[in-house]
Amino acid sequence: MAIASRLKRGDLFFSRLRRQLAVAVYPFSSRASDDASTTITGPHLPVLIVGAGPVGLVLSMLLTKFGVKCAVMEKSLIFSQHPQAHFINNRSMEIFRKLDGLAEEIERSQPPVDLWRKFIYCTSLSGSILGSIDHMQPQDFEKVNSPVCVAHLSQYKLVNLLLKKLEKLGVHVKSRPGLSDEWDPGSVLEKKILLGHECTSIQPSKDGVIVTAQVHNGSKLEERRFRCSILIGSDGARSTVRQLVGVKMKGERNLQELISVHFMSMDLGKFLLKNRPGMLFFVFNKEAIGVLVAHHLEQGEFVLQIPYYPPQQNYQDFSPQACEKIISKLVGWAPQDVQVLDIKPWVMHAEVAEKYLTCNNRVILVGDAAHRFPPAGGFGMNTGIQDVHNIAWKLFYFLNEIASSSILQTYESERQPIAISNTNLSMENFKAAMSIPSALGLDPTIANSVHRAINSGLGSIIPKSIQKAVLEGVFSLGMAQLSDYVLNEKNPVGAMRLEKLKRIFEEGKSLQLQFPAHDLGFCYKEGALVAGTSDSTQRCDRAGSDTVSRDYIPTGKPGSRLPHMNVKPLTAVSTEEAFSTLDLVSGDKPEFILIIAPLKASYKIARTILTKAKERHVLLKVCIIWPQDSCQSRSTGSRTELEPWENYMDVEEVKRDCSWWDMCCSTNKGVLLVRPDEHIAWRTESDRVADAGSEAENVLSQILGS
Repeated sequence: MAIASRLKRGDLFFSRLRRQLAVAVYPFSSRASDDASTTITGPHLPVLIVGAGPVGLVLSMLLTKFGVKCAVMEKSLIFSQHPQAHFINNRSMEIFRKLDGLAEEIERSQPPVDLWRKFIYCTSLSGSILGSIDHMQPQDFEKVNSPVCVAHLSQYKLVNLLLKKLEKLGVHVKSRPGLSDEWDPGSVLEKKILLGHECTSIQPSKDGVIVTAQVHNGSKLEERRFRCSILIGSDGARSTVRQLVGVKMKGERNLQELISVHFMSMDLGKFLLKNRPGMLFFVFNKEAIGVLVAHHLEQGEFVLQIPYYPPQQNYQDFSPQACEKIISKLVGWAPQDVQVLDIKPWVMHAEVAEKYLTCNNRVILVGDAAHRFPPAGGFGMNTGIQDVHNIAWKLFYFLNEIASSSILQTYESERQPIAISNTNLSMENFKAAMSIPSALGLDPTIANSVHRAINSGLGSIIPKSIQKAVLEGVFSLGMAQLSDYVLNEKNPVGAMRLEKLKRIFEEGKSLQLQFPAHDLGFCYKEGALVAGTSDSTQRCDRAGSDTVSRDYIPTGKPGSRLPHMNVKPLTAVSTEEAFSTLDLVSGDKPEFILIIAPLKASYKIARTILTKAKERHVLLKVCIIWPQDSCQSRSTGSRTELEPWENYMDVEEVKRDCSWWDMCCSTNKGVLLVRPDEHIAWRTESDRVADAGSEAENVLSQILGS
């Protein structure tokens, strides 16, 4: 075992060394190499995705559905079974609704909502409850703002569902990369997930990039080279792609180091199911502190997060036996069936890549490769899912030469500000989480300050044994504040701290789970859209919220997500056929939607835009939203006004508090052009368009960059 461990460490060392040498010898630039691509006879791919996590797999699924040829490269030989991310927000679930029923499968696979809707703060899992927060509200279940609710599903389970969906689309996993006879330079790589392929160099070429991958072939290493038009780096927080292209991260590093312990215990699951079901358990007592994530109470699956202070504390100190003892201290009794599956150290950062695109827009970063957040609020994976939803349709139009390369640049101008906003929000949420131990007299900033002081300056020359004793002394003093003697209503200090804790919970200033204003209300300020148009915006007092608030306010403002309202086919006789306005946008093709009311002037604009879109090979459909209980003829609908065009649909509002156009801050003369990612690209009112032809040409040119 010792020899195997050394060999593994040696492989890691030489792997890192090779990457460093690659950067040093061939620094990445935006200029093409000296015709290096002419010597490569290997397969060419329009898109090569590095990283087979949820973000990379979702992108491969979107591109495959759009008809864009792509493959995925993953350095691991197997898919991780560590739960990792688990909260799926509203916007991601809306995207998953379009992926062949993925959202419905997630809802069936997740635990019942009542088992995970709460965060619980306690002295132990069987001890006193200090506070409890319910993160679900009635409007979440009533689906007022979205046709789907948030979800709670471990990342590896989501990956398994995605792999099944991809398999149905003809995408297959190649899990035996070491067999040389499987590698043919002329082979077809599209619709493949290549496991065991580690990206080691990226070289620009005239028509894209050349990627070298290292592959284990038994006892030796092979190198394989790929040519692609676009390389996507979706390879996580420690992205190799990002390092190879020399993109720096900007923000706060090393906020906290933690040990993540993945374990199973049906005993603990049954106990919590009966006594205090929840998603997160924050445990504070004089013997141990930790955060327990209940991934599935009914299956007894958990992840424990423990604060970690290296080098005074060693990763090796957290053996399975040591972790079992910590679990017992946090539970308050010793579950007999604890099975520790995995132990991983990790570091919390709050950073965003300085740029998302490089090499003439041929290398693009998405997901954790582009941004790293504290886990507070679950923004990491969700922001990544929305990244690829944004870039997928743009790749289609660029690779099919319908749009210029500037449309790819809009990915950065749209998504980077969202990542920065989400970084700030997750930091605020992280600080809110830290307010709880601070209120209990256990200020985390003190321990972190002492730790930094020990590791820098004069502190670093003190013998390691003394460093560790000092740190443990600080911990002991802090954790003494959590003793029953101090933390009770009869002790004046304890009573004051408990009262402060109560106010934090009552005022909603503790760690939050849902942020609908950010989740559904984020708005692109510039990019593949026509911003600042002179329309009815001035008459609307409402707008998409940019503040840290729970409240989401729908709007038809360019850059915002299309509002959700239930509609039904014009010919439908009952509301049982109702569906969301978000479903007007296809999930199977990158199609724009033009939404109008049944008015002469609006029909004229629709006919003109249909013509211009066809000339440019842009996929576009018209949707006509009729008022509820409309008296107009249901038999012909819009047929007469739009002949000979057939790519349109008539729908009718389903009753709610306001009309569709009121919700969009417009009159029924409104015209909305919606992008394939369900964000509004342009809006106007039909009586404000003097020349429909030139207006349509201008709008499509601005969006497509051509």
